[in-house]
Amino acid sequence: MILRLMWKSVDKMRCFRKRSMFPFLGFLITFLLFFNLYMDDGYVLEAEKRQLGETLMHPANSERYVHTFRDLSNFSGTINVTYRYLAGIPLPRKKYLTIGLSSVKRKKGNYLLETIKSIFDQSSYEELKEIVVVVHLADFDLVWCENLVQEITRKFAHHIIAGRLLVIHTPEEYYPSLDGLKRNYNDPEDRVRFRSKQNVDYAFLLNFCTNLSHFYMMLEDDVRCSRNFLTALKKVITSREGSYWVMLEFSKLGYIGKLYHSKDLPRLAHFLLMFYQEMPCDWLLIHFRGLLAQKDVIRFKPSLFQHMGYYSSYKGAENKLKDDDFEEDSIDIPDNPPASLYTNINVFENYDATKAYSSIVDEYFWGKPPCTGDFFVIIFNKSAKISRIKIVTGTEDRQNDILHHGALEVGQKSVDTKQGRQCSSYITLGEFKGGSIEVTNVDHKIGFDIECVRIVVTANQKEWVIIRTISLWTTQPVSQSF
Repeated sequence: MILRLMWKSVDKMRCFRKRSMFPFLGFLITFLLFFNLYMDDGYVLEAEKRQLGETLMHPANSERYVHTFRDLSNFSGTINVTYRYLAGIPLPRKKYLTIGLSSVKRKKGNYLLETIKSIFDQSSYEELKEIVVVVHLADFDLVWCENLVQEITRKFAHHIIAGRLLVIHTPEEYYPSLDGLKRNYNDPEDRVRFRSKQNVDYAFLLNFCTNLSHFYMMLEDDVRCSRNFLTALKKVITSREGSYWVMLEFSKLGYIGKLYHSKDLPRLAHFLLMFYQEMPCDWLLIHFRGLLAQKDVIRFKPSLFQHMGYYSSYKGAENKLKDDDFEEDSIDIPDNPPASLYTNINVFENYDATKAYSSIVDEYFWGKPPCTGDFFVIIFNKSAKISRIKIVTGTEDRQNDILHHGALEVGQKSVDTKQGRQCSSYITLGEFKGGSIEVTNVDHKIGFDIECVRIVVTANQKEWVIIRTISLWTTQPVSQSF
């Protein structure tokens, strides 16, 4: 049975190949252009150049490049599916981040090319070295797939050659039945079929991407990105070192901007396949996160990705959803160094000190009325060069719960005391005004690497105090190496 399926796949692939052959002259010109661009790309390893050079000499849909995913990795948890490579092939080196997109034919509009362009245009030269984009053309209309992959190849030749862009397709015979599905939530049959197939599309995409990188980001095919989004992601990931998470969210919309550890992708792929007909994918993600013991949403602000499509991929219906937390320029996101936090202010319920140091939406420290001399201190795991500090107290709902009188200090020479680690020497950077303070060029104003940042209450107050955000910027962007 398996052999028969494999031969059937190969026969279909051959038909697909015949329909997608370019005229010889066009192919030759394209080859020479790709080869020239490729040889100029200095950061693709020589071994990878040889491998990708072979791809140019063999059409992307040839039998040589129809592989079982299990053959490309040693991860036994992957689903045994044969993928067709429509453009590019995986490189042997793991990247930092894989960005996955799944796309089908729309009745109105097509935003995939704009989405791919935004990913590459909004990334720096250094960032491009660390990402790979995988596009899953998941429509069963092979003519549509052929036409679109030709457009992608023309527009993004350099990125394909450099190993930054792969386009794949999963043959229809690997899909489970899409007829007679459960009609949960009283959805019409065509809606149930659409969302069930979408779950399978994503499952096959996740399965393919398992071993390509250390982290995986899911986007939809009608998204634009903020500038230097990868640098912002790395800051957040570094700030979460030592804490457990399954999914980090960088957009509040749909299946946009959801970040995973790549090691979790096989489980997520199996989960989506197991419950593909039960509910939409964004609902399934909530259950998956909970089953892996991440109880709460961990969403960061500002959002790094914005929905830009006007028409939905389902029946071409209007979809004007926008993320009002999106910012076009994400380079200004703080990179709070790993630290321990202490305060002697009485904490209200679970609004503890660590929540002021987090960039997670709707988290903050909340304490009972502080007295003169009370403090809130951040002690870094290791000393850091800080260029800028910004602290905001109070919220829109509780505008009077600010720190009315306080000072910002930075310290050095940390020592262990009965109350925990403390710095033995501090200097004052400034006073709070209107419940907030911002100090720039900190590294130019002091002559030492900072080990502690301390907020000191300088007068009693009757009101409770909310420390909404503590934002720190280091002089050198935090990077994570493997």
